[in-house]
Amino acid sequence: MNTVSISDGQPLIEFRNVTKVYGRGQAAMQALRGIGFSIMSGEFIAVMGPSGSGKSTCLNILGCLDQPSSGSYMFKGVEVGGLTHDQRALLRRNYLGFVFQGYNLLNRTSALENVELPLIYRGLSASRRHELSFNALKTVGLNGWEHHTPSELSGGQQQRVAIARAIVTDPSVLLADEPTGNLDSSRSMEIMELLCRLNTEQGITVVIVTHEPGMAAYARRSIHFIDGSIEKDNRTGDPV
Repeated sequence: MNTVSISDGQPLIEFRNVTKVYGRGQAAMQALRGIGFSIMSGEFIAVMGPSGSGKSTCLNILGCLDQPSSGSYMFKGVEVGGLTHDQRALLRRNYLGFVFQGYNLLNRTSALENVELPLIYRGLSASRRHELSFNALKTVGLNGWEHHTPSELSGGQQQRVAIARAIVTDPSVLLADEPTGNLDSSRSMEIMELLCRLNTEQGITVVIVTHEPGMAAYARRSIHFIDGSIEKDNRTGDPV
């Protein structure tokens, strides 16, 4: 299997005139209408917009879960559209971490085993997987909860496990789709503060999709979508 060659000294991510169309003919729906932006390493970005605005489609393309209909997606100078299926899988595995609104944990599996899952695909030994997973759970504040199953954890704790699973591979980018959507306001703030620490202390680039202005306020940049286009792109601080 070929590896993905990553170059230095460029924006981490670039979208150049990216479009996404679902369906054909009169049933065609244009989810993205030629959008363009760049993301530098260390940024914390909130992608906002109403339902159907294109923000989730944008995140799916960023995460190599979908591909543009036209335009260019560059990851550190590499044209993602020119990669093979296996190379895109390697990019996801080695450079990207994912956090979802619904946690996506295995219900009958301990927190530690849930966090270990991405490491199994890397062929690491059991002892090394345990070590890295314990450290990831410690990073998100779940010391002592390693052997609890999701049913024994609160919603906020489950999302922390999901974040630990996303960071255990030491990704360059953390992509979070409505990460506080299932949480109350107190737990939501805890999760956002955790994402801020990962960004500032570990230098992980964070991109979250949210419709909540209070959650977006934690980011230093917000990109607002409407009808498949970028309405505004506001920067409130510098990358870490």
